[in-house]
Amino acid sequence: MADTTPSNDTPSVLQQLNLCNRRLERLLHNLRNEDNAEAEVRQIAADLIRAVDANPDVALACIFLSQINGSYAVRHCIETAVVTVVIAHSLQMRKANTLTVAAAALTMNVGMLRHQEEFQNQHSLNREEMAIVRRHPEQSADMLRCVGVDDDDWISCVLMHHENDEGSGYPAGIASPEVTLNAKLLSFADRYCAQVSARNYRKSVLPSMALRNLIEDTAAPVDPVLAASFQRELGDFPPGCLVRLEGGEIGVVSRRQGCSKGLQVHYLRDADGALLTPAQPRCCNTGLGGISTGLSEDQAATRFSMKQIWGPQASL
Repeated sequence: MADTTPSNDTPSVLQQLNLCNRRLERLLHNLRNEDNAEAEVRQIAADLIRAVDANPDVALACIFLSQINGSYAVRHCIETAVVTVVIAHSLQMRKANTLTVAAAALTMNVGMLRHQEEFQNQHSLNREEMAIVRRHPEQSADMLRCVGVDDDDWISCVLMHHENDEGSGYPAGIASPEVTLNAKLLSFADRYCAQVSARNYRKSVLPSMALRNLIEDTAAPVDPVLAASFQRELGDFPPGCLVRLEGGEIGVVSRRQGCSKGLQVHYLRDADGALLTPAQPRCCNTGLGGISTGLSEDQAATRFSMKQIWGPQASL
């Protein structure tokens, strides 16, 4: 993995992602009136990819520390796109393909955008609301076609991002091998980001549990290649994950491959609970003397800015 140590002359990844979010929100809410929607979405996708490439650890941490602003419906698309780009790079996808999957992530839910904000407040949906959910891949694809998107790979990815290999998905119940790798990647990233994001009716799921939930879901089996990539690139403790160490200290994972021993963690509190100022970066692993468990924000009971951990690349 390339060195992703923050540099003072590199623009803030957090600022770039929040700018992408604001541009996407304006675009999606006014999509039918856009004269050049495809080019606009591709440009936002390209800028998001550049932000991820500048420092993927910071980009991922933005998700787990809830640093991307805006409405849930649009923020979720940005976060899903970040994860798809990280995994696409892991799979060594071509640049053009990565751009297409990122664009699909940004537009996958445009067909139910106005409903999604309402739905995220509800623990369960009634029959009519579930019908809207099950129709949204088709409606999203139809909207994209209406505004001039004619990229078949993009459209098919949006259309199939809720289909499953064994045919149990929706809207058409398509089975493998018709379900494309791009669609399966988008589906995995979509469901993962949905679990690790808080809702008004529930707290976020810890990354380790979210990954386990998806990989062990017998109702919607995941592609083993994708599962391996998610485990390798994100694992139980991705950047931005709050953790308790074996010695009792509390910290935040700051780099996936920060040193030869594995993860880098910035210690935020010592074993006695005293605040460490500044936070102390240390090499860590998941074995003896390493990470004991992931923590929720409430369990960690520690406030800090991303800039304190990642420097200028994580400034607001």
